[in-house]
Amino acid sequence: MSEIRKNWTREELIVAFNLYCRIPFSKINYHLPQIKELADAIGRTPSAVAWKLVNFASLDPDLKKRNIGGAKNVGKQDKVIFEEFKDNWEKLITESELAYEKLVKTKKDEIEDDKIEIYYDETKVGLTREILTKQRVNQNFFRKMILASYENKCCVTGLPISELLVASHIIPWKDDEKNRLNPQNGLCLNSIHDKAFDRGLITFDENFKIVLSSKILKLNADESTNRLLIEYDRKQIRMPTKFLPSQEFMEYHRKKIFKG
Repeated sequence: MSEIRKNWTREELIVAFNLYCRIPFSKINYHLPQIKELADAIGRTPSAVAWKLVNFASLDPDLKKRNIGGAKNVGKQDKVIFEEFKDNWEKLITESELAYEKLVKTKKDEIEDDKIEIYYDETKVGLTREILTKQRVNQNFFRKMILASYENKCCVTGLPISELLVASHIIPWKDDEKNRLNPQNGLCLNSIHDKAFDRGLITFDENFKIVLSSKILKLNADESTNRLLIEYDRKQIRMPTKFLPSQEFMEYHRKKIFKG
């Protein structure tokens, strides 16, 4: 007699989507340690967890346009969870991180590996510590999500050294609270191109080709400037395997930040 399938709970689904965001699409398979770990924590097979992550990929409209996708016949609750994250990334990331900690109990990497010193008013100790810890956890999650989307490679140069990669915000953190953690507001750039992007010295056009500021193009460029910047002018970036950058956010960067 075959085993009766049990329905996925909301907590299990948001934790599965949390994991989907944090691992490269190409690495989704039942052999992956993180998938095995989650499967063990929620009492499911690694194959079931891997298939659920592939289901989430099927819901990304930008991936469908590029013929990158997952399974068909995605469940109704999968769609609900996907939309919940899209509607409020900050709330769902926080909620899913807490659920992940509760179920899997492997939260040390985001708190212990990235400690912060806090100077505060003693009357607001708890509130200040909670706000700063939450902000740090969310920023760490955003970084993991963006690097995973780009297979841990800079979208301009292809540099694969994670220590030199930055999860760059297209619309700056301070300018759009609602989309701070929206992965479509992120690019994976190496530290030099991240700084150039942040300062408006480079941007990307509607076809995701790099555009250099006239400030750079007018330079009497030396070898390093040519090698690091000018030779990339009008070159196509490497596209993510999920969470395609928003054209609306890119337009904001071109109009408000880029120094044409």
